[in-house]
Amino acid sequence: MGKYRKDAEEMLRLVGGRGNIVAVTHCVTRMRFALADPSKADVPAIEALPAAKGSFTQAGQFQVIIGTDVADFYDDFVAVSGVSEASKADVKKAAVGNQNPLQKAMGAIAEVFAPLIPAIITGGLILGFRNVLGDMPYFGPDGNQTLASLSQFWTGVYGFLWLIGEAVFQLGIPVGICYSITKKMGGTPMLGIVLGLTLVSGQLMNAYSVARATAGDWAKYTWDFGFAQVHMIGYQAQVIPAILAAICFNYYERLFKKITPPIVQMIVVPFCSILLGVMTAHFIVGPIGWALGTLVSNVVMAGISGQFRVIFGAIFGGFYAPLVITGLHHMTNAIDLQLIADTGTTMLWPMIALSNIAQGSAVLAMIVLQRRDENAQQVNIPACLSCYLGVTEPAMFGVNLKYVFPFVCAMIGSSIAGIICTATSTAANAIGVGGLPGILSINSKYFLSFALCMLVAVVVPFALTYLVGRRKGIDRGAGVEDVTLEGDEVTAVPAPSATESPLELAVDGTLRAVVSGTAMPLSEVDDQVFASGTMGRGVAIDPSDGQVVAPADAVVSVMMADTGHAVGLMLGNGMEVLIHIGIDTVEMAGDGFEVHVRQGDKVHAGDPLVTFDRDKVAAAGKRDTVMEVVTDPGQAENLALTESGPVTAGITPVVRF
Repeated sequence: MGKYRKDAEEMLRLVGGRGNIVAVTHCVTRMRFALADPSKADVPAIEALPAAKGSFTQAGQFQVIIGTDVADFYDDFVAVSGVSEASKADVKKAAVGNQNPLQKAMGAIAEVFAPLIPAIITGGLILGFRNVLGDMPYFGPDGNQTLASLSQFWTGVYGFLWLIGEAVFQLGIPVGICYSITKKMGGTPMLGIVLGLTLVSGQLMNAYSVARATAGDWAKYTWDFGFAQVHMIGYQAQVIPAILAAICFNYYERLFKKITPPIVQMIVVPFCSILLGVMTAHFIVGPIGWALGTLVSNVVMAGISGQFRVIFGAIFGGFYAPLVITGLHHMTNAIDLQLIADTGTTMLWPMIALSNIAQGSAVLAMIVLQRRDENAQQVNIPACLSCYLGVTEPAMFGVNLKYVFPFVCAMIGSSIAGIICTATSTAANAIGVGGLPGILSINSKYFLSFALCMLVAVVVPFALTYLVGRRKGIDRGAGVEDVTLEGDEVTAVPAPSATESPLELAVDGTLRAVVSGTAMPLSEVDDQVFASGTMGRGVAIDPSDGQVVAPADAVVSVMMADTGHAVGLMLGNGMEVLIHIGIDTVEMAGDGFEVHVRQGDKVHAGDPLVTFDRDKVAAAGKRDTVMEVVTDPGQAENLALTESGPVTAGITPVVRF
């Protein structure tokens, strides 16, 4: 009998039995289920199992966090359930059936906009700095001048930064959307980029000039075909025209691939598909998309700025956080960008930033309530910091939803802040900068009103969470027990014995970087399990190459040989370290990964473990962030982390103990 057989039998019952399982597989830390009826899963009881460390649902998959022993648990589960092994792709495909049409649509939107998020955040910060330099008249002897007006240097910086801001929001959005949709639909990404460039070409009338164009302007910006004339309109910053154009282009490419003989496909397919795609974009779907985008922005603006705008603010401010859980929040990116394109500002983004702040403030109250609980603080503190910087998932999934009442208290505070925000018509010039830094994106004349909203989003959730928590006895250790990995055993390889050679398993109190690149806090990782601290403390590294090495002398306790995306190590002092390469790279099924060690091998600091192809990871639409996590400290005490700055594989210390 396997060590997890009893828990596996119980989990089988709690997920609804064999008949409720469409497919099941596992990655390095989690069981991944595609369930016929997800409502049959008894989530509280599953999370109460000794082997379970938590659970969540993502993209239709019900995932149960087991830890580095997940392979052993999976073997026992397969034995007691009789289910056959499925690939990660099988489970992902089966899980789509658990999503309603709206969730599928939002999932598609999320996949389209996800690659654009880093550029949008960067652009938002750039425009925020320009906001400070050129739109804040609070400087000078009289306190009524901008920095740009006081200094030629800052005037130059103000002008230079627009190079990046324009590239992101006016030119980059349509091009990025065309590229992202083409990649998702299996088309030729480069042709998608070409299509996007034709929407923002300098030969066209800029979209921002269309409203005030005169007959003389149109005489210059018109294609005259003799029998028909078409205005040469650019679609800078337009979202819906780019989406429609990219979809049409990809269907053209599919059609021509299907009907063209292979010997001439290289010539016929790209030529015909891009020609028809650009014609369709400018002659048909571009104008239609422009009209639809204007309609959407008008409807939203009516809700935000109409006589019932306070009610709108209360609802949107309060319920944005639940939208994040369902994934429906991704649709707001497109609406925000459309509002900025049509009106120059957006009133949605300020409320999104306030929702981030409110969730972080609820966690801040939990930090105070649980100040004597060291294990809880390992999750609370990084979750709070990341939330105040605009990343809410660690706070929501790691803390607030675990106790429920902090989540509700944050919703109340966010709702009140939303009321004030809409009542004062507070608007942002750009999106992408959330949390406390979100004030950088606010139009300068609304700084004071947004500051008031921020104060509400901090004070109200904090006060409510603290009062309710005191009543529930959270400050005395009552309530939900914190999720830790204390006592979790890794049985794949026994702990090093006292007879092991000190040279082979030397412990020098240091874990070095497993890959070269730039270190960052684990809380900033776009994976709630790692970011929330559920798996343990550690660092994340944005890699500069694909060579992953051992951080110390150790034994390879876990090796995901079929995928190569994760390695578990055990040090001589009993410390267990998990190295996880990329986000959701398990779905690549080992493509682009080369494994250099086997389970049970002894390795020395700097020895190669895995080599991965960063280009293939990017082409698969995955992020290649490498996580280095201490899942069990063993005999070590007081871990000290290096969470920022450049690191060199096998040399730079990132964890000291």
